[in-house]
Amino acid sequence: MNFSTEDILLGSSVLLMISILISKSLGRFGIPALVLFLGVGILAGSEGIGGIYFDDALTAQSLGTIALAIILFSGGLDTRWESTKPILWRGITLSTLGVFITAMLVGLFASYLLGFSLLEGLLLGAVVSSTDAAAVFSILRSKNIGLKNNLRPTLELESGSNDPMAYFLTVSFTFLLTNEEASVWQLVPMFFLQMSIGTVMGVVMGRTMGWVINRIKLEQDGLYPALTLAMLFFTFSFTNLISGNGFLSVYIAAVILGNRNFIHKGSLTKFYDGLAWLMQILMFLTLGLLVFPSQVLPVIGMGLLISLFLIFVARPVSVFIGMSFFETSLQDKLYVSWVGLRGAVPIVFATYPLLAGVERSDMIFNIVFFIVLTSVMLQGTTLSVVADWLNLSQQDNTPKKVRVGEDLGYDAKNSLVELYL
Repeated sequence: MNFSTEDILLGSSVLLMISILISKSLGRFGIPALVLFLGVGILAGSEGIGGIYFDDALTAQSLGTIALAIILFSGGLDTRWESTKPILWRGITLSTLGVFITAMLVGLFASYLLGFSLLEGLLLGAVVSSTDAAAVFSILRSKNIGLKNNLRPTLELESGSNDPMAYFLTVSFTFLLTNEEASVWQLVPMFFLQMSIGTVMGVVMGRTMGWVINRIKLEQDGLYPALTLAMLFFTFSFTNLISGNGFLSVYIAAVILGNRNFIHKGSLTKFYDGLAWLMQILMFLTLGLLVFPSQVLPVIGMGLLISLFLIFVARPVSVFIGMSFFETSLQDKLYVSWVGLRGAVPIVFATYPLLAGVERSDMIFNIVFFIVLTSVMLQGTTLSVVADWLNLSQQDNTPKKVRVGEDLGYDAKNSLVELYL
């Protein structure tokens, strides 16, 4: 069946409105909005009431990659250096060593449980090894969860910076499975090259973006979002072109830009916050359309076992090892272990072996989808409860502040403060 442009726009707008309305009405019951968006996509799919047939993994992957770059950029703009600096190394350790340990443990368990080869099991572990920035940002911020001991910036930094590691592992194991003559030792220099180039490009482009925005003096204010969007995509694509990690460069560039003074800072931050939500919705809707529930049902048993192993064994072990280098309490480690939310990113990463023609990639994709669904439903709905149980939640009474002159690029010391009397 061929769809016209008008048909696609009509269907997209209806799904978008339905998703937002459902998230508004059911969100009060503690159900994460991301699950609702995914559910709407499934219901609209070929095996749902909508009957929309969609099995284009390449389109889903392309949309997911663009969406993830925008979500990481938005999250980076909101990352405050003063709150991130004290926990910088803790977050980096979790986003590198923690992701690696999680991938190895899940990979070994999946190989034993499913009868996969070691590389196939490690590929599955790599795909689900990172926490999802979209899920963590949206749930922590929408529920306005206040946490003690700098846990919130730790979790946001980890979720924003661990996708590059998971991406590298996913692409690497896919490469090894499709190139039998390749050696694992080829990946070591590739890892350091990608991360180094990504870091350098992020720093350079973060400073360049601030300089360009403040000096270009565009006559139309509406062009500034378009300019920054162009620089965002340039950062991502050019970094990948020179063999760097584009996701890492985008996040670092956004963190650097967000902690500098530039004109229209407030309006641009709000623009990217709204755009990130739109990307999250579109990404979950698309991935919902891509899933065929009849293919997921046969792997529910295995998916549940792997999901429980990930939540209760692999994630806690990686967190306890990663945070053992720092002075943290048992409650902190337990809570960080619990906030190991998996979202749309693992589903996007699962399309890489699918498109590469890796054997059993269909099974891996369906298992990953079930793991994500379990994680968001179980962990995403209990973040506040677990924080209260561990005595880590706190009332956020920080007064709202608006920096005077911020949108004009001034480093003003005056603020407009909202107080409750």
